[in-house]
Amino acid sequence: MSFVAVSEDSDFPIHNLPYGVFSTAGNPRPRIGVAIGDQILDLSVIKHLFTGPVLSKHQDVFDQVGLHATSWLLDLLQMTPGRCSFPPISDKRYVPHGNAYHRFTPRMLTFIPEDPSRCRALHAFFVGPGNNFGEPIPISRAHEHIFGMVLMNDWSARDIQKWEYVPLGPFLGKSFGTTISPWVVPMEALMPFAVPNPEQDPKPLPYLRHDRPYTFDINLSVTLKGTVVELEGVSMARTVGKQNSKYMYWTILQQLTHHTVNGCNLRPGDLLASGTISGPEPESFGSMLELSWRGTKAIELGNGQTRKFLLDGDEVIITGHCQGDGYRVGFGQCAGKVLPALSPA
Repeated sequence: MSFVAVSEDSDFPIHNLPYGVFSTAGNPRPRIGVAIGDQILDLSVIKHLFTGPVLSKHQDVFDQVGLHATSWLLDLLQMTPGRCSFPPISDKRYVPHGNAYHRFTPRMLTFIPEDPSRCRALHAFFVGPGNNFGEPIPISRAHEHIFGMVLMNDWSARDIQKWEYVPLGPFLGKSFGTTISPWVVPMEALMPFAVPNPEQDPKPLPYLRHDRPYTFDINLSVTLKGTVVELEGVSMARTVGKQNSKYMYWTILQQLTHHTVNGCNLRPGDLLASGTISGPEPESFGSMLELSWRGTKAIELGNGQTRKFLLDGDEVIITGHCQGDGYRVGFGQCAGKVLPALSPA
């Protein structure tokens, strides 16, 4: 038990302790924090207690803070309260992770052209130690290079993508916006929810074969919140898809190893994303493209409103959690809103 009160439906019990970079209105300096219940443990206040690496620059969080720190924090939060700082999560302001793949902002407002198309529910993982250029990471050691996981929404501009597919393949239609959840859940918190990996047929090449269970029972939900301008800003929200990451065909160990097999170097804080997470049933499809069956099937939102593609003002909210016995390990909301396109200067 922690001396910080945590409700049973919280995403951040003591079993989780996810990392993030945050600032508050009273202290705008970005710093590393750990979520516990509805509060944040400010690690900059207790860094003098660390026997391991000193937490100095927030950009180095993935290199400096490892699983040993998670275990140490677990012990700390089970002790009598000391001189710790716990700003409420409601007072938070998240800042981008330095050295992330596209320098994502955890709650990014997405600017897209007319007739935006779809979003995709994925999970993504942050690299820990990384590797040198020209030195592939073998599958047997891939787990040593994965710090933790977040939820990710991979937005697509369908009108641009439709044209690009023919001469170029996906390019600008895929690069204009990405949203991730604000807290990085360490792999240590997810390992109790590991399940057997899927049977792969045909067998992968030898460098991708492994027996370590690294598929996770993470319940995912996608909610579409639509705004009806004609009804004076009335909003309707509907859960349009429920997925589970246990349906992923490739494990993130295989994804990381394949990414480095040609000698590509990864750095601490790099972000690698999975493919779309979809289940076997229509209600478990993981993208708007699948849910609307390429725009041929309307999604009912209520009040007579439907969607085949996203419209200005729509908000997509992805949530995910692992269900334990009397507790849950969650990621917080991965939320992004579609805003009107900016006019050329």
